[in-house]
Amino acid sequence: MPLMDKEKLMKIIIPVLMIIVVAGIWFYKNSNTDTYDEGFAFEVTSVDLDDLASYELPIIIDFGADSCAPCKEMEPVLIAINAEMQGKAIIRFVDVWKNSKAADGFPVQVIPTQLFINADGTPYVPSEDMGIEFTMYSYQDTGEHAFTVHQGGLNEEQMREILADMGVDE
Repeated sequence: MPLMDKEKLMKIIIPVLMIIVVAGIWFYKNSNTDTYDEGFAFEVTSVDLDDLASYELPIIIDFGADSCAPCKEMEPVLIAINAEMQGKAIIRFVDVWKNSKAADGFPVQVIPTQLFINADGTPYVPSEDMGIEFTMYSYQDTGEHAFTVHQGGLNEEQMREILADMGVDE
């Protein structure tokens, strides 16, 4: 092959390879496949609300224990809804008997207790027609709404009703 043909060929191959590399980097950085895996883990040992709120999805955290009867009743419901709601809501479970520090800073007095956070990171405020009892907590110094929780077990229908009220489409 004459030298002139090799030079022409290189002038074509080098820009094409550069475009392929840049496109590959762009696709790699903009792929969301890994983002949700960690964000939507079901059982966790700690809770970082700022990190969870960054997903901009409704959040339900169930504080319970593997050896608590009402918690065991809720477990299949939570697991099923967590799997179904991937990309729509974040459902977490924290075993507070194994990870007692995970409940620090949260109003957990009994187990199970569920904590509800809206997609915008604010505490969930249930609609007035909601037939489920919630407890609202406010900061003492400011009076600002801090947390919305439900104490005790919830069934699948109640979980779906809450998620719908939080704006989650099924």
